[in-house]
Amino acid sequence: MNDEEMKACCAAAYSSDVVDLLLGGAYHPGGSALTRRLAGGLALTADSRVLDVASGRGATALLLADGYGCRVDGVDYAAANTSLAQGAAAAAGLTGRVEFTTADAEQLPFVDGTFDVVVCECALCTFPGKARAAAEFARVLRPGGRVGITDVTAAPDRLPPELTGLAARIACIADARPLDEYAEILAAAGLRTLRTERHDQAMTRMIDQIEARLNLLRLTAATELAATGVAWDEAPAALAAARRAVADGVLGYGLLIVEKPRGAQPSFAA
Repeated sequence: MNDEEMKACCAAAYSSDVVDLLLGGAYHPGGSALTRRLAGGLALTADSRVLDVASGRGATALLLADGYGCRVDGVDYAAANTSLAQGAAAAAGLTGRVEFTTADAEQLPFVDGTFDVVVCECALCTFPGKARAAAEFARVLRPGGRVGITDVTAAPDRLPPELTGLAARIACIADARPLDEYAEILAAAGLRTLRTERHDQAMTRMIDQIEARLNLLRLTAATELAATGVAWDEAPAALAAARRAVADGVLGYGLLIVEKPRGAQPSFAA
């Protein structure tokens, strides 16, 4: 599968109703509580212009616009998610402060230095071109602006076989990197790390939630699950392997806040 096919595959998965039912309102470990913690390190004000990369159905963008009064642009590879996020913004009365666009994180449709803040939750791990995406984050950020990331972390050479296939890639695991490697990718794009945190317990809680919701869906929506074509019978073994991997320190969840230094030269996508 080439990079474009991988992006389309992830986009299709994360715009499906079944995945929405499994993950709940926030598509990342830690949910809105961790998003608020991330926002606390980004020096947000009502004057901030924020970009939410891989905005999904809009949960993070709407939380930031509503909670901090800032203007937020969301971009997502899946047109279906863009449409749903726009509907959610209208329902929340935030249409004037939030706008969603279908776009590739590795080719952002904004001019240099547009944003004060870029956020990206549980998505950098899925991007085939992580360095290209990081360079785009830096390019659209003004000097002195900050990037906030929460993401799955992994030691790739220690992942069990159940967590190395395509399904694990789409589930944000198979191509996740150690926290310090994310920092290195961002540093190569000219972004300086201000803070890193580990939130591995959030990963375990999300695994528990997915298992509980999957069991409920098997009882209440077995036909819809079968229609996805996904081998859901393999899910219990994968979830058990993921839980063991978190306990062994192989898999986890991290938070990073980085800054584009003032006086930095423009960055360009690789």
